[in-house]
This record gives sequence, C-alpha cells and structure tokens, in this order.
Amino acid sequence: MIKKLLIANRGEIAVRIIRTCKEMGIETVAVYSPIDKDSLHVQLADEAFCVGGNKISESYLNMHNIISAAILSKCNAIHPGIGFLSENADFARKVKEYGLIFIGPSAECIEKMGNKSMAKDTMKEAGIPVVPGSCGIINDVEEGKKIAYEIGYPVLIKASAGGGGRGMRIANSEDKFEESYYTAKNEAKAAFLDDSVYLEKLILNPRHIEFQVLADNYGNIVHLGERDCSIQRRNQKLVEESPSVFLTKEKRKTMGDIAVLVAKNIGYSNAGTVEFVVSQDCSFYFIEMNTRIQVEHPVTELVTGIDLIKQQIRIASNLELNFKQDDINFKGHAIECRINAENTYDNFKPSAGTVTSLLLPGGFGVRMDTALYQGYKIPPFYDSMIGKLIVYGNTRLDAIRKMRRSLEELIIDGVDNNIEFQYLIMHHPKFIRGNFDTGFVDNLMEELVQ
Repeated sequence: MIKKLLIANRGEIAVRIIRTCKEMGIETVAVYSPIDKDSLHVQLADEAFCVGGNKISESYLNMHNIISAAILSKCNAIHPGIGFLSENADFARKVKEYGLIFIGPSAECIEKMGNKSMAKDTMKEAGIPVVPGSCGIINDVEEGKKIAYEIGYPVLIKASAGGGGRGMRIANSEDKFEESYYTAKNEAKAAFLDDSVYLEKLILNPRHIEFQVLADNYGNIVHLGERDCSIQRRNQKLVEESPSVFLTKEKRKTMGDIAVLVAKNIGYSNAGTVEFVVSQDCSFYFIEMNTRIQVEHPVTELVTGIDLIKQQIRIASNLELNFKQDDINFKGHAIECRINAENTYDNFKPSAGTVTSLLLPGGFGVRMDTALYQGYKIPPFYDSMIGKLIVYGNTRLDAIRKMRRSLEELIIDGVDNNIEFQYLIMHHPKFIRGNFDTGFVDNLMEELVQ
C-alpha cells in the first residue's frame, strides 16, 4: 500500500490530491519553486521541498530533483497531477526505475497516446471512428496541401506531441495553408520541443465531448459518463458539464462502450479520458486520449459520487476496482467554471498580483477547488487558472441557477479575473437552451464588443 506520496505539481490540483491523501491516511510531500514557498499546497503537505528555480523547466519539470525529493523523504509513490510531467513517459519510466509507484498509466500507454497522430492511427486500426486526415505526421508543406485537397477544406493542422490547443491552426483554403502550417510547427516547437504536425478534416460547429474511464491492473474497465467541454476559447476549456444535453441515452451508451474499448485496446490502467469531437448530426470521432486526471474531473465526481483521486491511488496500489459498470449511478447535473486570473476584455491577458480580498461561495451543492487565500501572490510564471467553481443540482436548470448565485458570491480582488465573463455565459439564452458548440465563446466575444 502507498504510505507516503509526493505530489509533483502545484496549485489547486496539489491541494486536491493532498486532501484525499489525508482522508486515506497517506502522508504527503509537496514540491515548490521559490516563488511558491508560501503556497497553500506547501502549507497543507506534511513535508515540502524546493526543487529548483521559478521557471517550470527549473522546478516543476525537473525530473531529477523531484525524484530525489521523493527518495530523500522516503516516499513510495509520486502523483504527477495535471500538466507538467503528468503525460511524460520518460518521467513515468524513471519513477518506476527508482522503485517508486507512479500514480498513472504505464510509460508505454503514455507513449502510445502521447503522439496524437500515432494514437489516431492506432485507433483507426482498431476500428474506432477517427476524423479523416493524414496517416501519421506530414513531412512537408506540399504533402500537407495534397492531403488537404483530398479530404477537403477547412482542415486542422495539429501538433503531434501537443495538447491544450497549442500548435493548432485552421486552414480554410489552399492559399492559407502554408502560413497556418508553419505557424503550427513553430508553436509546436516552442511548446513541446517537437515541430511535427499532422492533419485532420475540420468538423464544423462540433461539440467536444469526453468520457472518463477507470481501469485497474486486472483488466476491469468502466466509464463514468461524459463531460461536455464545448465552451472553450482557442481550444482552452472554460466551462464543463455532466451530463451533456446533446447526447441521447443510446448515443451515450455507444460512446461509453467505445471509450472502454479504447482503453482496453492499449492495455490501459488508472484514470484516463477519451475525447471525441461530435458533429451536428451526432456522428462522433476519436481525437485523443488524455492519460491523466483532467482539470474538469470534479463534475464527474459530483454526478457519480466517486472520488477519482482516491480511485487512482487504489489502482496504483494494485487494488481491484470495487464497482462494476452496472454499479455506477448517474444522478443530477454538475457544471464547472474555470476561474482564471486574466483580463477578458484585453484578449484574455494573464494577470499576476496579490489577492487583496477573497470571498468563496458556499451552500448545498457548491464546491470551490482553489489554492487561493487572502494575501496570496499569484506568480506570473504559471497557468492563469486560479480555481474551479463546481456546482451540483437535481436538474441542469438547477445547476445553472446555483452557478449564477455562486458566481455572484465569489469575490477575488487584486487581480483581473473572468468571473463576470463566466456569469454572462450562465445567462446567455443559447447556453441555457443547450444550443452551443465550440464556437460559442468566439461568437459571444463578438456580441460583447459591439
């Protein structure tokens, strides 16, 4: 069993993991950069180690220092959290080589799904529907133009090693292809040190719907329903909810079965998310599998009553899932709003600074995952997300009303934030009716600036 665990992350996800560990009687070790020394995750952990400088390459991506901290503190496991090293196969492999337990899938599974073009080809061979596009990476711009002509414009150029919307560009016509191609490659190189890209047919006005899966080391695999993540800006999610109002009961079962098949096909173990793009006629296509816990996992927890972090730790401890697919009951509706320190009206420019005043909402069915406290200094080096506001209601309308009330209560002074923007989304007629797609936020911005 896992007795002591190091969290190779920061912020709200580190706090989230520490809380579950305390409930399970597991000691925790935090890691931090100098500017994070007063962070909440450092204060809540049983021990904490500074692992390098403020830049993520010096600290939160410093494999050697992180593993050294785990060994020095006599941990027997490492949880990578979200982002940073969470989908780094080399890190997962090194953790295991040093005799530690990695809270996540095997390095082999991470590699299979980490290269998005390879993952797509693997799923295609398994008979799983994928978006039409290139077979593997594109060797040069002329090959890309040829494939784009064959499948038809518009097309999406995507980083093979990418994620989170980086290294991704749309080409609406041949005369725009070359510019989009080189922009995507340059961005991919800067973000992932790998400029390889592949090509997909752009599905117009789609939904982005993902399925949460859990798999143990004994071949037991279940899905925990879907999350609709269509409210996003530049492929960065802003609002997530479960269940999706777009899916019928029959389509939900079909997609859930496919998600389980994806995990089974690669011999997956631990928590993972199978992501689909869904067209207006409800045709769906596999786009990728995230081999880690997701930012939006709380909405799944609220509608299923299952603690996903706890399940991750149980699976990594070589325990069997203690429930089967038929045991999972989906109840009510949950919505999550990502709270970011950014200026919505200045092209979502990130905002750093001191939180001078803070009021967190409460009440029945309200959950706030954050590492903020009054006086906390938000550093300029990391992601702009500073919290997640999650609500639960018996119906979707109940959840929307609860989210509105909670956003009204939430006060974060001292830094720019997107609370007001999220509030506008919760009141938009198209969102209330469930009539939206991945272009919703762009269209909303056009309305706001008129």
